[in-house]
Amino acid sequence: MSSQIKTALLLGLLTTLILVVGQAMGGRNGLFIAFFLAVIMNLGSYWFSDKIVLSMYGARELSPADAPGLHAMVEELARNGGIPKPRIMLIPQEAPNAFATGRNPEHGVVAVTEGILRLISPEELRGVLSHELGHIKNHDILVQSIAAVLGGAVVMMANMLQWGAIFGMGRHDDEEGGSGVLGGLLMALLAPIAATLIQMAISRSREFLADATGARISGAPLALAGALDKLDNYARQIPMQANPVTENMFIVNPFSGMSMASLFSTHPPTEERIRRLREMAGR
Repeated sequence: MSSQIKTALLLGLLTTLILVVGQAMGGRNGLFIAFFLAVIMNLGSYWFSDKIVLSMYGARELSPADAPGLHAMVEELARNGGIPKPRIMLIPQEAPNAFATGRNPEHGVVAVTEGILRLISPEELRGVLSHELGHIKNHDILVQSIAAVLGGAVVMMANMLQWGAIFGMGRHDDEEGGSGVLGGLLMALLAPIAATLIQMAISRSREFLADATGARISGAPLALAGALDKLDNYARQIPMQANPVTENMFIVNPFSGMSMASLFSTHPPTEERIRRLREMAGR
């Protein structure tokens, strides 16, 4: 199954989950409230998430005079990808990493850490930048924002459902099609877990897709494979001051040194990503 089809199915599943929780919370009225909340939260995330995350990491914009070689590299890759040249931001951290943000290709931003400019080769950096441009080309920032907002709405409503069930409020066992107390508590416990699993699966799918798109943009899948290997190792050695909420944005998980179940990981195993890139190079 392609990453694009898988993403569409997972987003559909996440949307269904938010509507189910909304209906359990308040029958038909709860369903409409859930849908309205999801729309409002999506709009806010779409317009403001890039500014929030860049501010969170203290990123500053690099002008062509600051980094002419970096700008030339990004300009070439953007031209290869058929997208506008994004702005380039620098994050003042030693841990080598990078991410892309912006609500669409016309407002794209690529952010790199100081460490990544020093610790990997120019060829590998080109591979990293092509991966981030792949995210921009594939509108992954929008996809991830939608998934995060829908997941957050599920958690928020599950909490409301839990307290409502405990205090006997919002019982709609009859014509409105809501759930009873036990059903409400069960839904409140399981829905956030399901939402998290779906969000993580979407994130892993988009990373595979950005790898493939980036390899085509750069024409050098082995350079990206080498960069991923180095960055994964550095992530275990050089801690990054990162917010767990944003870990899915980075090219490698900034918390790679922490043990976690694969189902709850925002990134696919680096070994699998490298294997796929090497297969692309072989073809």
